[in-house]
Amino acid sequence: MSKTKTQTKEENKTPMVKIYIMGSAHEVPASLTIMKAMEYAGFKFTRGAGCRAGFCGACATVYRKAGDYRIYAALACQTQVEDGMVLTQLPFVPAPKGKYDVNKVSPTANTILKLYPEVARCLSCNACSKVCPQEIHVMDYIQYSLQGQISKAAEESFDCVQCGLCAIRCPAEIPQYHVATLVRRLHGRYNMISPETLEARVEEIEAGFYEEGLNELMNLPIDKLRHKYYHERDFIDQKKA
Repeated sequence: MSKTKTQTKEENKTPMVKIYIMGSAHEVPASLTIMKAMEYAGFKFTRGAGCRAGFCGACATVYRKAGDYRIYAALACQTQVEDGMVLTQLPFVPAPKGKYDVNKVSPTANTILKLYPEVARCLSCNACSKVCPQEIHVMDYIQYSLQGQISKAAEESFDCVQCGLCAIRCPAEIPQYHVATLVRRLHGRYNMISPETLEARVEEIEAGFYEEGLNELMNLPIDKLRHKYYHERDFIDQKKA
């Protein structure tokens, strides 16, 4: 027996769910992310929506699920809505930030503890790692920092996007993402060897070596700039060679 037009229309209808945004109920397609669902409901993002597809770290959201007492945290750009979800957007995740001059501190555990004494309270519960949308081993880099293994901490935290969800979940109230920034800066300043070619390029820039070429590009008409970009770049010639 063939399907009627009414049956086909009903089968193709997008499933809807009810969510609550800032206290107001809205019905949205079940396939949407939190971010897209909020836009579907009429909200306009003026900040906290840098990437649109995952991992810029600016759209932190806390929410509850229907019948669940727990509070969850996620990024709105990569989390799908669920029926009964109650949402609250965060403009940022507040956490104390240590003040320092990277040229006047040393890459040691003492520096970490002086600026972020909360690190010593780490319970090794791993809640920070479990909530991380980048699947970073947050607890590990905190432990490396506490042990003074700055290079390891920097490497482990390299993919941190500063969303702050780890700090939300931490029972010891450690601002992990600020610690991540500190260890990367310490590692870059004291442990990494600066290549001679980089230093030479910086000297060239400071001496104005590229000013003439940049000014030429800035003054080119769009059509000529586009032609130069697609047809006259050095690497294209090298590929053809």
